[in-house]
Amino acid sequence: MKVWLRAASVAAIAYGLTPAVGQAQSLDDVLRRLERLEQENQALRQEVESLKAGGAPVLPGPVATAPAAAADAPPAVPVPEVEAPTPHNDTVEARVELNSGYFISRASDVTYRMLDPTTHTSRKPLMLLDARRQGDLRDGGVYLGGAITALVDYQETNRNSKFGYLMRHPTSANQIGETASEAVLHSAQLSVTANVTPWITAYAELLYDPEQSFGSGTITALTRNQMQLRKGYVLFGDLAESPWYAAVGKMEAPFGLMDTVSPFTASTVWHAFGGLAWGALAGYSGDGLNVAVEAVQGGSQFRSVATSVEGTNVPSRLNNFVVDANYTFDLGGEGRDLMAGASYLHGSAYCHAFPVVHFNPCVDDNPAYAVYGQLHYDRWTANAEFAKTLEEWPGTFNPTPPLNQFEASKVTSWGVGARYAADLGGHELHLSGEFSTYIAGPEGAPWHRQDQLVFGLAAFPASHVKLFSEVVLVKGYVPLNFLSGGNLGPGVTWSDADGRTTVLLAGANVAF
Repeated sequence: MKVWLRAASVAAIAYGLTPAVGQAQSLDDVLRRLERLEQENQALRQEVESLKAGGAPVLPGPVATAPAAAADAPPAVPVPEVEAPTPHNDTVEARVELNSGYFISRASDVTYRMLDPTTHTSRKPLMLLDARRQGDLRDGGVYLGGAITALVDYQETNRNSKFGYLMRHPTSANQIGETASEAVLHSAQLSVTANVTPWITAYAELLYDPEQSFGSGTITALTRNQMQLRKGYVLFGDLAESPWYAAVGKMEAPFGLMDTVSPFTASTVWHAFGGLAWGALAGYSGDGLNVAVEAVQGGSQFRSVATSVEGTNVPSRLNNFVVDANYTFDLGGEGRDLMAGASYLHGSAYCHAFPVVHFNPCVDDNPAYAVYGQLHYDRWTANAEFAKTLEEWPGTFNPTPPLNQFEASKVTSWGVGARYAADLGGHELHLSGEFSTYIAGPEGAPWHRQDQLVFGLAAFPASHVKLFSEVVLVKGYVPLNFLSGGNLGPGVTWSDADGRTTVLLAGANVAF
């Protein structure tokens, strides 16, 4: 039908452009050419489909044409049968075209894993390369994706305007009194992955997070409602060909595990040591062994990494670094393995003098180390992690009485948790529990520690959609800024070892 419509259109044009004497001959020529083109196109389609199916190419036979005249008409050649268009084969054809390498595509499962802040937290570049090796992402083309996390919660505290829940910046600009409740968009993310060649991948991720933004004002202030390039890097490597890879850009520092078994709330270890910085990374991944070394930009970086650059926080030198290594042991059977690893960070963020303020220059570099493990055993997942600075944090000492009785302290954070993945009508249902803590001062100090206990429930109506609920219990109130005082007057701190916060929340994380 499409052929005859096109023929009619061309014929109409030909009629208006040719003289009446040659009109019949011109129409015959046009029709013969159109029919020949359609048959050649069909033959080419069959050859492409045969090649994609792994078979031998279909060699086109002679092309049949309409007879020019009865005297010199060649023998008729049968035209191959053409499959009638149906919704099914139209969809298949569209998918073939979509995956031809010249179209923008989406891969919701990969997007979910890349944008999920609870798993592979410090190893996203390696996870992206692994997705390419497994065939989840094709070579060539561009993938667009995104994720939105919506949240409703209710919080209570025993201290006026002191809410210790770390997934929400604990400031009185956003939480007032002894109760708080919200129905908010916690975050929105957009990502683009360009598989330029089998060895080169470009990745960028935009983030909108008014609840955890460092902007001033409330969550409705324009200063907190900004989009940012959260991560972006060029990745070099093809794990199907070589275990070596590299990346340059803005990415997570490969320090510690930083994962959580909870469906939404991050571990306190991540809040304390999860790094984000400019850098150049080189790695090895093969036979269960993973090694990553990153040269990190100095000065004060975006999260949890910092070094001094001639006594300033100016990031003008590549003078920080991270080293991480882990090995995965096969415990026999699918879904049974144990990963154990260790990390070293040359310059942690715990280097400021009193009073402590985000991104202030370091007094001196303060290294940190981490050891961690992760167990998968059938439907169980368990995490354990410990991280600590090598030196005392200068800012944890307040020189003003009576707080000067508490000496400067090293910073320690650790956590343990377990999750069970039940089957509910063919969909996974996760039940989890996790404890983590942050210790920043000696026993008895108001800023001694903050503990977090999380009980979680998550359901997955689709592999890239998570519906979740949590109960969070927080003991202690230790905000990073001014944790040992300096903002409320001499000898006073807003940290409170006896502060208590209870959080009930439910939400949805939808990737696309």
